[in-house]
Amino acid sequence: MIRGDAAPGFEAVREVFAANFARPEAYREIGAALAVYRHGDCVVDLWGGHADRARTRPWERGTLVNLWSTTKGIAALCVAQLVDRGLLGYADRVADHWPDFAAAGKQDVTVAQMLSHQAGLPGFADAVTLDDLFDQAGCAARLAAQAPLWEPGTANGYHAATWGVLVAELVRRVDGRTIGRLLAEELAGPAGAHFHIGLPAALDDRVAELVPPDRPVDLAALDMNPAMAMALASPALDPARANGRDWRAAELPAMNGHGSALGIARLYAAALAGDLLSADTLAAMTRIAADRTDLVIGFNPQWAMGVATNGSGMFGPLQDVFGHSGWGGSFGCAHRPSGIAIGYAPNHMGPELVGDPRATALCEAVFACAAQSRGSA
Repeated sequence: MIRGDAAPGFEAVREVFAANFARPEAYREIGAALAVYRHGDCVVDLWGGHADRARTRPWERGTLVNLWSTTKGIAALCVAQLVDRGLLGYADRVADHWPDFAAAGKQDVTVAQMLSHQAGLPGFADAVTLDDLFDQAGCAARLAAQAPLWEPGTANGYHAATWGVLVAELVRRVDGRTIGRLLAEELAGPAGAHFHIGLPAALDDRVAELVPPDRPVDLAALDMNPAMAMALASPALDPARANGRDWRAAELPAMNGHGSALGIARLYAAALAGDLLSADTLAAMTRIAADRTDLVIGFNPQWAMGVATNGSGMFGPLQDVFGHSGWGGSFGCAHRPSGIAIGYAPNHMGPELVGDPRATALCEAVFACAAQSRGSA
């Protein structure tokens, strides 16, 4: 049963959302939510299904779920706010704020290069486990001492886990707060958005069980280049770990944000509205910095300052959409000309590392409805 509302003109979005619950099993929803804002007004607020694999808990409007790399887009907004406040510049050298980072030939790496996956640190050179990630200070020290895999700025390779370590350390050194606290106090709190990096235990009863893919990717069968091997195997990710309290409590801004679809969409909508950032900072955040095929994910996501733009079409038919998706299907994105902001949060992970037909179908439906409703206004 699908609950919630879709405004006049967006009825087709409800149909596509409902159809995701009848897809082939690898992509069939167990529980999910979708939210869409247009020029600050909520025009789609839908949810349905169950918050657990056993289907004993109904998905509620405020259900939270681990969102994997959809977290990166929200963390990028945190960094952008520091830029907006004049505490940080995208052209700054990382080492100007984090002196130890200058080691091993990284002295000229800029904040922009770090955010756009060009720093040459797509993974850890030494074997690292998920448990090691909980020691963020130790992981930051490892990356500060590590030599880049390529000359920074000459290539980009998705920093799947290390991006979050780098961003968390930079934020702490510039602002003094952890990124989870900054998010809560300066972005999520003022926007009324349910999104957390570092989930309080008191909210555990609102969290959906994350269900791993039915057909997980066999990394051993992939012909991985050095960047892929470093990004995907050090550390190797285990979706089942995301249901543990240790995972939920940690602050891992590359991968463990817990939020609702409404929370994702509200943060992107607040960014479009100028409530979080100036128009100039939003333009700088979404300006393409790396326009080439990514060594890790194999296509060109047109990386900007911690978000992808839409040259690949992952966010529907429009070119100037920006945002970030997460392993298994979740995503958040926004489009300034139409004022559209979208958040999608499922708990049954799809089998792809990048790309999911549920997400693609939802984006296409939302932007088609938005275009039609403008044309009939």
